[in-house]
Formats: sequence, C-alpha cells, structure tokens
Amino acid sequence: MTLTPCTADFLNELSPRLPEGTLRAPAPRFLEEPRGRWQGQAGAVACPSCTEDVATILRAANDARVAVVPYGGGTGLVGGQVAADGASPLVLSLERMRNIRAVHPAENVLIAEAGAILADVQKAAEDAGRLFPLSLASEGSAQIGGLLATNAGGVNVLRYGNARDLVLGLEVVMPDGRIWNGLKRLRKDNTGYDLRHLLIGSEGTLGVITAASLRLFARPARQGAALMVVQNPAAALALLALAQTRLAEGISAFELISGMGLEFLARTMPQVRQPFAAPPEWMVLIDLGLPQGIDPSGALEALFADALDAGFVSDGVIAQNMSQRAEFWSLRESIPEANRHIGAVSSHDISLPLSAVPEFIDRAGPALAGIGEFRVNCFGHLGDGNLHYNVFPTHGRSRADHDHQRDRIKTCVHDLVHDMGGSVSAEHGIGRLKTGDLEKYGDPVKLAAMRAIKHALDPNGIMNPGAVLTDTEMQRE
Repeated sequence: MTLTPCTADFLNELSPRLPEGTLRAPAPRFLEEPRGRWQGQAGAVACPSCTEDVATILRAANDARVAVVPYGGGTGLVGGQVAADGASPLVLSLERMRNIRAVHPAENVLIAEAGAILADVQKAAEDAGRLFPLSLASEGSAQIGGLLATNAGGVNVLRYGNARDLVLGLEVVMPDGRIWNGLKRLRKDNTGYDLRHLLIGSEGTLGVITAASLRLFARPARQGAALMVVQNPAAALALLALAQTRLAEGISAFELISGMGLEFLARTMPQVRQPFAAPPEWMVLIDLGLPQGIDPSGALEALFADALDAGFVSDGVIAQNMSQRAEFWSLRESIPEANRHIGAVSSHDISLPLSAVPEFIDRAGPALAGIGEFRVNCFGHLGDGNLHYNVFPTHGRSRADHDHQRDRIKTCVHDLVHDMGGSVSAEHGIGRLKTGDLEKYGDPVKLAAMRAIKHALDPNGIMNPGAVLTDTEMQRE
C-alpha cells in the first residue's frame, strides 16, 4: 500500500478549505513519546476546532493518500502517536476540541469532545454532583479521545471497568471523511453491529473519535483508604477475596506495591512520604467508596482485624482523613515517575487471570535470572489482574548497558504471560511497540478479522499506518 508524503503542495491545496491557523509546523512535542524510544516525523500538524474540519482534513488526506497520525495528549507508552518510518504523515491534534458539550446529571451522562483533558471531565462531572471514574497518573494531560482510542484502564477498573465500559456513544470521522453521528445516550441499543466498541481501542487506525457520550456515576458519600503489608502476592490475593466478601462493590481500587518500588521512591523522590520505617517487601493499597452511614475507617479496621487473624497481613495504616488518603495515592502514583528516574531496561504492561498472578511473579524472576542480573519493580492493579512488570539495571549500571538484552527480556516475560493465559497488552494498547507481539501471540482468526475490518474501513491505509497492524500484515489481505 503506497502512501504519499505530506508535502507543501498537499498543504497548499488543503489550507484554503480550513480556517486560518489550522495547519501548523510540527512542534517537537508532536514528534516525541514519553519513553524516548521513537523520534517521529510529520509534514505538518493539523489542529482543527470542530468535527467538520476534521472531516475536511481526512477527506483530503484519503483522496491524496496522505497518512494521518491522530494525536491526543501524547501520554501513550507504546508509540502509537509517533510515526518514525514511511512517508511523512500529517499529524492530527484534537487539542482545540475541548468543549464539554452537555451534562445530563439526571441521566448520568456527560458529552465531551475528544480533546477534553481527563481532569477537566472529572471536574465537570464533580460540578454536577457526579463522578467520572476513569483515573490514571496522566489525567492532567491525557485527552478523552486518546484514552478511548487506547481503551485506557487506570486504577478504578475493578469497580467501574475500562474506558470502553464508560462510553454510551461516539462521534467519529471515518477515513473517507464521513461523520458517524453516534452520540447516543442510550443504555440499550441493539440495532446491529456495535461500532462504538469497534472504534474504542482501535488506536486511530479506523477513524478519529471527535466526541463521546460518557457514563457518570453517583459520587461515593464516604471514601477511605488503607495500606496493608502482606507477605507475598498470594496473600494479597487472599486479602482481595476477603475484602470483596466483606465490602463487595465498595472497593474502588486494590493496588499491589512492591518493596522495590518503595526503594526507587526513597532514592529518587525522597519528598514522597512513606508510611513504614522500613519498606515492606509487598503491600497493597485499598481504596473504598461507600454510601452514607458506613464509616470507611471502621470498615477497614474490621477488614484488617480479620485479615490479621487469617495471616494475610502483618501491618497496616488506615487513612484518618482525606488528606492522608491523598498521601497514600500520591505514593502509588509517584512510582511510575520514580521508575523513569531509574531508567527501565524493559517495561511490560501485562494481565493475567487473578489466580495466576502469584505463580507468574514466582516464575518470572528465575526466568530473567537466566538472562542476567536485574532488579524488578512489579506493581499494578491487582484487582483486575493488570501488572506493570518492569525490569531495571542493578546498582551502578544503566539501561544502556543492557540494550543488547532488551528483546530477550521482553520475549522471556511475554512468553511466560502467554503460556499462562494472559495478555501482553493490558491497558496501554499495541501502538508500534507491540505489533510483533500481536502477530506472534494473537489468534490467527482474530488477526484475519482485524485485517478485513481495517481494509473495509480504511482501504487506502491512511489511518495511523504501522500502528496495531503492520504494513506486512495488511499486505497479506
């Protein structure tokens, strides 16, 4: 499939059809990604302010066979927002489309444009007395369109589900410039194929999400949190089962934190307050959202007492107010930043059946030892089986010292995950980083269906080429 570079001639032809200032020279931020693994390229950046302008841009790009790379907040970690190879693309940024179009508190619905920052959507829901529960470390810069395009997860999946579970309808511009007006606010709609779920998680390869109808929820009347020390991940899993038995849907998040993560924090971010004098090998962060009349601290104290009697926990700290709860979450959300300061050799966003998590952790360490000596920071959303299993150099060495081992490390981890019935991409997507993994581990029937869908909706292959499905896979069609 041959694509045409985004040239001055193409831009000169497109420019009169758009408001002045829509087309811009590519600033460096549009050509970078957070981990510095890729340096992108672009002939220009288009910053439309309305859906009709997005349609004009895609229609022209499709006619000229110019590649388009949709760009949200740029926080993705698998290279889906940068194109380093191939014909120079047009980057399409939705940053000017930030409107909250409507809020319907009685329906628990909010309609936001794709460029709206997640934190702003959360605030709009709060102002209406409601909760939009999608929450992650990059919520101050991540945009709704990108979060839906990657089906982001975050810390509250245990209670509220992934991004796709929070969407009732979408407005999408298809690759040929047609607009799908699917911004419905319905809970039930069985009128044929569900294009909403097809577009969510497609990473900009099938069209451009320009707005979404989002589900809101009642705000918990009482919130609480606790950090509890566990002997190992198996004990953490037993604690989760006990907590769910006692508190059911009151558990909003259940996070596994390793001692290595706390050590990295102490070394690189000493300003982050740690709750224990000596970092435990493993602990969990439990977050509750409860109705009026139920005391979170009392509920957590009762849970801790039962868990202590059962031998699941050995120590713990219960937040006595919202400020302490915020401190607990600050610790958890600072771990990725500490990781960046240390510099990972290889990072893995994986998921496993819950009961397989302890066995995976037990097996992965020895498997990596067969490659070399490393430190591992394993943490993540134990409540939904999503681990961030990140491999680091030992003291005194840098990740550059292990560049030659990165592929072996990734293969070691991903082979084990696949053998145990897990997924090598839990919440960050495929992007360009994991296209080979998708081909290696993906079900062949699923891959064939994906290629057929891609060819049907984007026959010229202009939408984010090289992401999710490689050009080689497309040529097999």
